[in-house]
Amino acid sequence: MTTREELRTIALAEFAAAGYGATSLQRIAELAGVSKSSVLYHFDSKEHLLEAAIGPAIDRMHVVLAPLEAGGMGDQRAFLEAFVDFLLEYRLEVNMFINQGPSLVDVPVIERANELVRQLAEFFAANTGSLEEKMRFGIALGGAAYMLCSVQTFDLTQVETLDETRAALIVILTDLLG
Repeated sequence: MTTREELRTIALAEFAAAGYGATSLQRIAELAGVSKSSVLYHFDSKEHLLEAAIGPAIDRMHVVLAPLEAGGMGDQRAFLEAFVDFLLEYRLEVNMFINQGPSLVDVPVIERANELVRQLAEFFAANTGSLEEKMRFGIALGGAAYMLCSVQTFDLTQVETLDETRAALIVILTDLLG
């Protein structure tokens, strides 16, 4: 792992745990075992480090939501699989979107994430008939996201657990949204 990648990884974990506002470049440098000037060599600012830390997740989220932007969900199972895979791969980033997104609206990378979350909500609001259906989609997708990013009881470093969690989430979401 390069120093740049290590800094990005450490920053993501620290931003998710302590919050963007409470995390200093000095703290990231200490955790990485480098100087603050080394962090600034790789990233011009804390905001650029945040962009590097969560930008790839936002780009991936855009890909997952692309079928919705094209006018429909297409194959619901394929969408749910892509959504669950996104949640599992980017749990820390999703944690930031959910828990810090509303308070960091002045940070451009967070605003990009907030816009995608709004697009997802608007799609389901426009494409579901009843209040019950709207709530079902919100609870299903939002609940899955919140559970995975908030609960530390899942040891998703184990391939078996990850596979079981993925399969269970897809079954549950399919049942809820079917």
